[in-house]
Amino acid sequence: MKTEWDYTLLADAYLLRPDYSDAAIDAMLAIADMEKGGSCCDVGAGTAHLTAMLAVRGLNVTAVEPNDAMRANGIRRTAAMTNVCWVEGTGEHTGQSAGHFDMVTFGSSFNVCDRARALKETARILKSRGWFACMWNHRQLDDPIQAQIEAIIKTYVAGYGYGSRREDQTAVIDASGLYGPVVHLDSRIVHQQAIVECVEAWRSHATLARQAGDKFPSVVAAIEGYLQSLNTEMIRIPYSTHIWIAQLA
Repeated sequence: MKTEWDYTLLADAYLLRPDYSDAAIDAMLAIADMEKGGSCCDVGAGTAHLTAMLAVRGLNVTAVEPNDAMRANGIRRTAAMTNVCWVEGTGEHTGQSAGHFDMVTFGSSFNVCDRARALKETARILKSRGWFACMWNHRQLDDPIQAQIEAIIKTYVAGYGYGSRREDQTAVIDASGLYGPVVHLDSRIVHQQAIVECVEAWRSHATLARQAGDKFPSVVAAIEGYLQSLNTEMIRIPYSTHIWIAQLA
């Protein structure tokens, strides 16, 4: 399916992205009173990072992903999970039946949707009093290694910014008039990652790729050079998993 943002060339690199905080996911499901056997639509499921976390907790997950390459990787990752099915669709047009799901999730994908339209589509496919949730992993930019990476990026892309993925999502959810009070969850987690995997993960950074344009390979090469200069095979990367969750009014 053709979308405004094409992730085809980033799909394999996405496999090396870190998972979300287990504590944050468990807290989200507890708030929504989601139990094993509950139905969830994971929108913009990509390579199944969130899909798999929901599935191993016993939810029946319909993974909606527009990009063929991303969806193919997700299908391979979840091939042994009988409670996952994959379909082509977007946040604005999921192709799912009305009133079908207990929860609809957006893992690092809400920011690439028309958020107002995606919230309306979510409300359409949710059961009465169902739950919406969106989430991202944010690197802790005050960490010395991450601060240096940010400095490298801004050397090449002076006006670099993260857009709506680092914004508080409360206002846009409230503006829809479709959901009750928004709860924000924030759980810190530290990932150990090999330098080679970290560099490969940067090759999946769509926000950077879009803003850097033809400078993107040079930015990634500069990040790789810096990380290799640390003379270590592994680094610790501190993240915060941020989740915004709200119940259909």
